Amino acid sequence: MDKARETALKAIYETDIKGAYANLELKKLLADKELNSRDRAFITELVYGTVTRKLTLDWIISHFSKIQLKKMSNLVLQILRMGTYQIMFLDRVPPSAACNTSVELAKRYAKQSSGFVNAVLRNIARNKERISFEDIDAPTVSEKLSIKYSFPEYLVREWISVFGENFTEELLKAFLERPDFSVRINTLKTTKESVVEDLNSHGIETLPGRYLDEALYLKNISDISNLDAFQKGKITVQDESSMIVARILDPKPGEKILDTCAAPGGKTTHIGQLMQNRGHIDAWDVHEHKIALINENAKRLGVEIINASQQDALYLLNEAKGVYDRVLVDAPCSGTGIIRRKPDIKWKRKKEDLSNLVEIQKKILYNAGRYVKPGGVLVYSTCSVDVRENEEVVKFF
Repeated sequence: MDKARETALKAIYETDIKGAYANLELKKLLADKELNSRDRAFITELVYGTVTRKLTLDWIISHFSKIQLKKMSNLVLQILRMGTYQIMFLDRVPPSAACNTSVELAKRYAKQSSGFVNAVLRNIARNKERISFEDIDAPTVSEKLSIKYSFPEYLVREWISVFGENFTEELLKAFLERPDFSVRINTLKTTKESVVEDLNSHGIETLPGRYLDEALYLKNISDISNLDAFQKGKITVQDESSMIVARILDPKPGEKILDTCAAPGGKTTHIGQLMQNRGHIDAWDVHEHKIALINENAKRLGVEIINASQQDALYLLNEAKGVYDRVLVDAPCSGTGIIRRKPDIKWKRKKEDLSNLVEIQKKILYNAGRYVKPGGVLVYSTCSVDVRENEEVVKFF
């Protein structure tokens, strides 16, 4: 049995059927010491690729299967999706290998269906060159784009109405790209030159940030948790777009800062870094278990001015009125802007979720505005591309 593909199947099943988060499931499964770095990279590619392109894969499978998708067992469908992904989108995997390993998986987990899996995948492999996404027969543009780029149709429809057809298609296309792997250099402990030299000595290629000096992009690596630079708090994993938020807040040494929705502490610790560990940061989060995450990150990175506590930002704290020089509201949101990194978000979010999130965002932002000193700074940020969570919330405020 191919251990890499079997591990990928487990992660895909847990994500799609049991509602697990792909990144957390992968982190757990990739801890297996029997897996080498090549296995881990392949598993990650299979899981994120299959989850990302689920709708497109289903469209392909439905054209070569006599059995309707809804009548297949969950495991058989996951095996077919993973096999189809390899045939259609992974050039370095021979179609015969994708078919054979999928059949082996079926023999172990759905024995009576192994012949069916073999027939469907070999049929797809034989017709690969003739499968064209331009031939998708759908009654509307939004449905066609939904299948072609594997996105919930309601989201595609909404984005077309806001951004127009051309921009929406470019956006969907971008969401299929693999995200860059970026880290933040912790200038409290090291320098950019020292980190680059250290990483290069481990065979890790680096590229400078696009906008910020403390941002660094790493090539051909997906996990840095075992690196000395990470364990000693010299670097931490963070998207450059996320780093920009603390830069816009522009905290100064000696100031009093509030981060209202702080966990797991990426932006909070960056704020402390920019303050050169001088001043005070209150870091709130509604979930008690996440306070430990903020403290762990602060300790590893050597940020000593953070006071993390459980506090629900939906409720106004009278004693905090007019206390802070700067307040950050990194609001809970739909997460549509980080779908490249967390593709399962698009399948987990429901249309009705958005109105609830918008109300939460408005309440938190209103309260946060009361905590700012006269002449102070309030920053509102989300990782959503939806105007209802961004421009309209700001306009409401």
